[in-house]
Amino acid sequence: MARVGGIISLKIDGESYDAKGNFSYNLGANKKEMVVGADGIHGYKELPQVPYIEGEITDSAEISMEKIRNVTNATVTLQLANGKLIALRNAVEASDGTGNTEEGNQTVRFEGMSAEEIR
Repeated sequence: MARVGGIISLKIDGESYDAKGNFSYNLGANKKEMVVGADGIHGYKELPQVPYIEGEITDSAEISMEKIRNVTNATVTLQLANGKLIALRNAVEASDGTGNTEEGNQTVRFEGMSAEEIR
């Protein structure tokens, strides 16, 4: 039976961070939307989406959250439990900077110009 979820790892320009919980990502493929008129369905349109990787990391004294919040033009990778690697290129940190003191969580969201699924 294949492993489909669980252990993940996050790197920003090759530097590892403690990934926590559930991460989400979008490769940025065009999104199709139906066009509806008063007389029925007319067809569809395609709109671009922003590629992203988003989740929470565990904060520690060794991590500079200011440095992370100022990330620009980075390569961010998310290694999934199933062996896939998501690579986000030319990324900026785009979260609102929310942290949580109960478990030391920091929300991060990286948005980039392109993303790909490797493997």
